[in-house]
Amino acid sequence: MKEISAKEVEQKLDQGEKLNIIDVREADEVAAGKIPEAIHIPLGLIELKISELDKSKEYIMVCRSGGRSGRATQLLAEQGYKAVNMVGGMLDWEGKIK
Repeated sequence: MKEISAKEVEQKLDQGEKLNIIDVREADEVAAGKIPEAIHIPLGLIELKISELDKSKEYIMVCRSGGRSGRATQLLAEQGYKAVNMVGGMLDWEGKIK
């Protein structure tokens, strides 16, 4: 499984890179703050929403600590999508949140 650190994601965003970030946490967790560029798709809904994703794009999966996003990354990869797990999740995130 491909992985990226929270710091690397933050640096890419600071450099103006357009990233496709998917936050797979539950709604109450996201309400406490998420990466501004992230879209919210709870882990339980990934399989229902997967057809809305573009196989030509790479997706960075985010959760609280990296476990759920790891499962989401595997699921997407098994379906032929390019997915990367942000290890450490929001616990390691030091960038902006909204």
